[in-house]
Formats: sequence, C-alpha cells, structure tokens
Amino acid sequence: MAEKAGQFPFTRGIYPKMYKERFWTMRQYSGFTSAEKSNKRYRYLLDQGVSGLSVAFDLPTQIGYDSDHPMAEGEVGKVGVPISSINDMDRLFDGIPLDQVSTSMTINATAATLLALYIVVAERKNISIEKLRGTVQNDILKEYIARGTYIYPPEASMRLITDIFAFCSDHVPKWNTISISGYHIREAGSTAAQELAFTISNGIAYVQAAIDKGLKVDEFGKQLSFFFNAHNDFLTEIAKFRAARRLWAKIMKNRFKTTNEKAMLCRFHTQTGGSTLTAQQVDNNVSRTTIQALSAVLGGTQSLHTNAFDEALALPTDHSAKLALRTQQIIAHESGVTQFVDPMGGSEVIEQLTSDLENEAMSIIEEIDAMGGTISAIETGWVQNEIAKSAYAHQKSIDSEKRKIVGVNAYVEDDEPEPILQKIDPVSVRKQIEGVKAVKNDRDNDTVNTKLSQLETHAKSQKNLMPAIIDCVRAECTLGEIADVLRKQFGEFVQT
Repeated sequence: MAEKAGQFPFTRGIYPKMYKERFWTMRQYSGFTSAEKSNKRYRYLLDQGVSGLSVAFDLPTQIGYDSDHPMAEGEVGKVGVPISSINDMDRLFDGIPLDQVSTSMTINATAATLLALYIVVAERKNISIEKLRGTVQNDILKEYIARGTYIYPPEASMRLITDIFAFCSDHVPKWNTISISGYHIREAGSTAAQELAFTISNGIAYVQAAIDKGLKVDEFGKQLSFFFNAHNDFLTEIAKFRAARRLWAKIMKNRFKTTNEKAMLCRFHTQTGGSTLTAQQVDNNVSRTTIQALSAVLGGTQSLHTNAFDEALALPTDHSAKLALRTQQIIAHESGVTQFVDPMGGSEVIEQLTSDLENEAMSIIEEIDAMGGTISAIETGWVQNEIAKSAYAHQKSIDSEKRKIVGVNAYVEDDEPEPILQKIDPVSVRKQIEGVKAVKNDRDNDTVNTKLSQLETHAKSQKNLMPAIIDCVRAECTLGEIADVLRKQFGEFVQT
C-alpha cells in the first residue's frame, strides 16, 4: 500500500506512529446523583488509570432546567450529574487538576453554559484557560435527528455552536469545540453507512455555518472532533472508522479548500454500543464490549469509552466501571495490537469494506446535498425516517431469529441471578435541590439580574454570547436562568 498513516487522506491513521507513540485516551463516561458522588467516582477512576474524564449530565441539566424546577422533578441525578450553578461545578471538580486532565462533556443544548462553568472553575483554581483540554459535544443537529435534548430552534442553536467555535479559537486553543456525533444516530437504529453519512453531513453543516459567520476553516477546523459508535460487526466497524477519516479529509480539502492538514483530520472518540447490551445474561456484555473496543482500537480511535456490563439495567457500579476500564487496559498492554499501525490495513476484506462504506456514505451525503443540506433533510423528517426504516429492519431480523442475539433469542436461560445495581441516593438528590435554592437566596441577586439583562441584550444583537454567559456564571446565575433568557429571545423548538 502506497498510503501511510499520517498522510492524506489518513485512511490508515492520523498520526504516523499511532499507538506505538501514545495510547488512545481512556475515558469512562460517568455522572450520577450529585456533584459530590460523581466527584468521588471520577477520583476513583483516575486512581484506576483513566487518562481522561467523561461527564454525563442529568436530563434537567441537558435541557436547561435547574434541579429545583418543577420540570426536573423525578429526573435529578438519574442519568447523570445535576449541575445548576458554579457551586455544583466547583464540587464536581474538587481536587481534580484541570490543567492536567482532559475532560469531555456530553452536553449539547446547554453546551455554552457548561463550558462557561468549566472555564470559571478553572479561573477559581488559578488555571489559565489556554491550558484547558477537552471537548464539549455541542452537536445539536443529531438531537433533532435522534436524541431529543434540544431547546432552541436550529438557527439559534447553530449561532450558539459557532459562538463557541469563535471564542475557543481565540481563548481556549486546546479545546475541541464540537464532537460531531454518530453515536446516537447509530443507537437510534441507523446502519454503519448511515452513521457515517448523517454524521459527516452534520459536520458539513457546522463548517459551512462557521464559514458563513466569517470564521476561517484553517483555524476552527483544527478544533473539530467526532464521536462514533462501535457495534458488534467487527470487520465492518474497523472499516467504518477508516472510511470516516478518508471521507472527512477529502471533504475538508476538496469542498472547503482547507490547506491546513490539521483541519483535515477526523479525530474521534468511540463508545461501545449501548443498544447492543442485553438485560438478559448481563455477563455476556463483557464479551460484546471487548469485541467492540478492539474494533475501535484497530480502527484507530483517539479516545475510547467502554460500556459497563450492567448498563442495560442501571448506571454502572464501581465494580462494573472498573471492569470496563480494565478491558481497555488489557487491549492496550496485553493484546499486542498497539505495536502495529493500522494492523488490518492491506486485508482484502478490510480494504473492500472501507471503500464500500465510503462510497455508500458519499452517495447518501450527495442525496442530502440535493435536498439543500442536512438541516433541510432534518426539517422534512427524511433523515429520521431513513433511520426508522433501518431500525425496523434490524428489529425484524431479531424477531424472526434471522439475527441471533445470545441470551435473547438464542441460548436463553429462564433462571438468572439478580445483579447488584447502582442505586440513586434520594437523600443526596434532596440535598442537591435544597442547595440550588440556597444559592439563589444567598447570592447578590441585583448583580444576577444585571448580568442576565446584559445577556438578553447580547442575544438580541449579533455579538458572541460566550463572554456574556461567562459573566453570568461568575455572578452565580444558574444554568436554568441563563437558558430561560435565551428561551425568551430564541423561542423553543417543537417537533412536528
């Protein structure tokens, strides 16, 4: 093969030596109940050898409601950590050196506020924000497609995203400003080729929006990253990751005319497939996750989260989270695959699958282009409908037993032991709600109202919103209050 890793179009890897030089970042997605309990889990994982944090936020935080809001009732701390104020964020990262740890935050509609909170925590620790490393997911288009945690209409959401691009380009140069996510598209039922196509089409829309705003692709393009799923079809998944790099490099070079090779790189995080986990015979999920994690490594991922075996039933326990991390560490240190760059490259099967996936995904991207781009395709429901058709076909193949799922429709056991599951502590949840109320009572509310009014003025103009949001956070405005100001100005998106 003439092409080498580290050379355009980067099919074989974005760096010449890949893992021979440095392993991927090992993350374990985590967050639950309260900032204190989540901080304890993060410290535990750091002690166990994770090389980057990955923060899960609860549903109210994701959609812009404080923990004490009526809309948050019953959801506080359930699927992630509740963050309403700078006090919560301070406790979440207590004792964690933000200038030494890379932090990924899975947050979209309220990404600007969570990034602002992270920046202010760093300020309070006397850490220069130029040293901060990490990612905000900040990918709202896939929320309209597959996940649903949007707040504002697409145009306003795209403004917030490009404001983050511009602000970080100037002030937080090591920060990945977006993680363009195929993960949730795949979880919703897409095929591997659709995951590629819809994710990269979303990426095209973000790049074009930033260019239209006057940003330079050679600059902001360096801070874009991706987030892909790893499913059970081992060889297809390896090929998918290789095809993603090739597709993105060609699009950035040929469509957007970037001359900066760093802006052509498809750098991506991978998470093993949550939808592949079974509630039946949960121990089998260790095998599934291992296969998926190995496909991501052989495919050249820059960052990896391995799902815990009990996640089809509950949030991970310390035990299951550690076992998931150990899976990555065994692959890294004991499998031998990291001694070679793109070890599957040159395989007739892998090369054919890579080309097939590239061509199929490009065909779908061209179809979306013909509709006027991904936003138009989302607004008409075309993307969602294509995913629904694929999900239906997949489920039908399981129901008919054409596709075998061990423990579900093959090798079924009637009597299974009950696993020990992670519990959400109701006392900690009540304490969180009371803490938010206390913050609102004890702060300088005149300053709060002034800063929120200034944010509203900014929202009515075309100014970058990040500085005004950071000022609000410094004044102890809450996430919900900031979201409400923007709701008032931008309105809320309603699916038709």
